Amino acid sequence: MLRRALRLGLGPGLLGRGLGTHREGSTLGKAEGSGGYRGSGVFPVSSHVTFRTRGPGPRWEDSGSLGAGAWDGKVSEIKKKIQSILPGGAWSPLCDTSHLPPEHSDVVIVGGGVLGLSVAYWLKRLEKQQGAIRVLVVERDHTYSQASTVLSVGGIRQQFSLPENIQLSLFSVEFLRNINEYLAVVDDPPLDLQFNPSGYLFLASEEGATIMENNVKVQRQEGAKVCLMSPEQLQKKFPWINTEGVALASYGLENEGWFDPWCLLQGLRRKVQSMGVLFCHGEVTRFVSSSNHMETTSGEKVTLRRIHEVHVKVDRSQEYQPVECAIVVIAAGAWSGQIAELAGIGKGPPGTLQGTRLPVEPRKRYVYLWHCPQGPGLEAPLVADPSGAYFRREGLGNNYLGGYSPTEEEEPDPGNLEVDHDFFQEKVWPHLARRVPAFETLKVRRAWAGYYDYNTFDQNGVVGPHPLVVNMYFATGFSGHGLQQAPAVGRAVAEVMLEGRFQTIDLSPFLFSRFYLGEKAQEHCII
Repeated sequence: MLRRALRLGLGPGLLGRGLGTHREGSTLGKAEGSGGYRGSGVFPVSSHVTFRTRGPGPRWEDSGSLGAGAWDGKVSEIKKKIQSILPGGAWSPLCDTSHLPPEHSDVVIVGGGVLGLSVAYWLKRLEKQQGAIRVLVVERDHTYSQASTVLSVGGIRQQFSLPENIQLSLFSVEFLRNINEYLAVVDDPPLDLQFNPSGYLFLASEEGATIMENNVKVQRQEGAKVCLMSPEQLQKKFPWINTEGVALASYGLENEGWFDPWCLLQGLRRKVQSMGVLFCHGEVTRFVSSSNHMETTSGEKVTLRRIHEVHVKVDRSQEYQPVECAIVVIAAGAWSGQIAELAGIGKGPPGTLQGTRLPVEPRKRYVYLWHCPQGPGLEAPLVADPSGAYFRREGLGNNYLGGYSPTEEEEPDPGNLEVDHDFFQEKVWPHLARRVPAFETLKVRRAWAGYYDYNTFDQNGVVGPHPLVVNMYFATGFSGHGLQQAPAVGRAVAEVMLEGRFQTIDLSPFLFSRFYLGEKAQEHCII
């Protein structure tokens, strides 16, 4: 019964129903006759599923803590008491609190990378009345020195195996190509993403040729401009490629290439600040929620929870601020799994929906920059080799960026961002030199490492609400293609929050419930 309900879709949006940040009057856990569970606006509703409450009303609980003490939790209350006894009408705080987040926010977005900022942007853009929704973005790495966004190679493509991913990238490339129509700010200079539309070139061995043909068929059906090339055609167009072992190639003819990720990040941040979005440099350490135990008419037990407070520990300080909120969005990239666990996601009996965790973890990826005077020229696309190696041009000086997608056995330790230079010599360079003979004489100039928000279940994004934590939403787990799809994903999440359903692109296959149902949305074209 519960599985059938999860497959039926989404209900009215939380923000669309005008829910505020106050705890009073919550309809959490209310059962209304035979029409099914109502009140959360998110739990999938079916006319065949009804719930009845068990026991007393909502129970308040802590979802977790990263060491904040009970005394810290009363700081805000103590300040209010001091305020009430001080003489005079106006009260000046005993210390500067301008660095603290607000005490109330309609939406708290955990993660200030491009996905979190895109959600914030579309919430403000689609709100029915200007200033109606108060949005707070919490980011712990305020320099973005370890952010996946700025450490990526900045590619965008439509060569995916799933229609949803192709549609996301088609929407996003239109956004990027018209960036200043979306992100222009009065009196600020226009953005220059330095978009380079040189395309992607995927190479397939005999073993992978049939899969590539099927993928290209899907890509064309969704409107992507992609062509298939034989080894002879490939050699003629790109004479610097050694076609040994290549049975087929697919080449993006338009709307594929790469751009400046830092420019997109800063452009989104600048725009949402102009729209009234608030920022806080800090770390989420605790969620406070209420719960209600229920069961379906068939006897299946369900516990629904609603988050009421997010505790934010301020950067380089022992202070923290409880933020009362109506909605929480997890867009914390590689650390989204940890944030979800902090909120109690996955803390339940194995094999149950309550015990289903968010399968997103950090995976470290190396990016190397090398120089090769005789390397491919300005016409070179981003090349993805069947071995897992890839590269693209960087600028005009015969410099190139590239790396290698490791196997499970080769996965590097994600505990730090140190670069393994032996990895390049042993795993990357041999494949590069085999495919492009000129790379025999390349010289590595520098290297860095970044994180993928890797979805271990099916390497695809997690978008939309959690089925049991009724006011928590996800925008994470894209396993390396989140940057290029961020504009579309942000809109999709905002649509579900405001209207209760996906409108522009149906991303139902990417809902959290698929982890419990065991229904993979497997993406095969991962670099």
